[in-house]
Amino acid sequence: MRLRHLFLWDMRFQAKYGFYLLYGLLTILYIVILFALPQAWRGRAAALLIFSDPAAMGLFFMGAIVLLEKSQRVPCAFAAAPIRAAEYVVSKTASLCFISLIVAAILAIVAGLPHLPGVLLGTALSGILFTLLGMILATKITSLNQFILFTVPVEIACFVPAVLHLFQLLPTELRNYPANVCMDMIAGKGFTAVGILLTVAVIIILFYLAEKCVLKMWGSAGGVKL
Repeated sequence: MRLRHLFLWDMRFQAKYGFYLLYGLLTILYIVILFALPQAWRGRAAALLIFSDPAAMGLFFMGAIVLLEKSQRVPCAFAAAPIRAAEYVVSKTASLCFISLIVAAILAIVAGLPHLPGVLLGTALSGILFTLLGMILATKITSLNQFILFTVPVEIACFVPAVLHLFQLLPTELRNYPANVCMDMIAGKGFTAVGILLTVAVIIILFYLAEKCVLKMWGSAGGVKL
């Protein structure tokens, strides 16, 4: 029950600050771009767009979300409320993945991708990975500029290998790298059980780290350690 209320609160928070409006406009822009491309290019272009934006939404916006909550003293309320850090992490991740999946589905349909379930699974896994990474970073920053700076190494580590892998510019031994596994799913390529297990293992580790970082952030709410 707490998790459901927290999820709905997150969705209202995101709607209030224009997240849905922004992604509505971006989706229209991406559709225009896809229609402007030759049919032969749309598959890879759609995979790139999905992986680099809706799937990575949590990485880009988690800093703004956490900073807004800090400015409104929301962590102080969470620290005193009977809410677990794990519930907070799950709610944030699920609410952002909800938007990601809708946008990814629209782009996949527009591009004519025949493997919609794979697109959605790849988007969900990469969305969880990026959101957890974004949350870990967001709990440690005090300004949006600082968050942007901190995300640069993450973007290099995730986006560069995935894009190179999409265009087959990396050794096949790296196909089990989590970002590459997600890209393969979105692009409709084959993936291995080892790649899935490794991706899930990384998600579990990141979830544990995100939970600990949230607890530490709540413990320091208001400028004093609780």
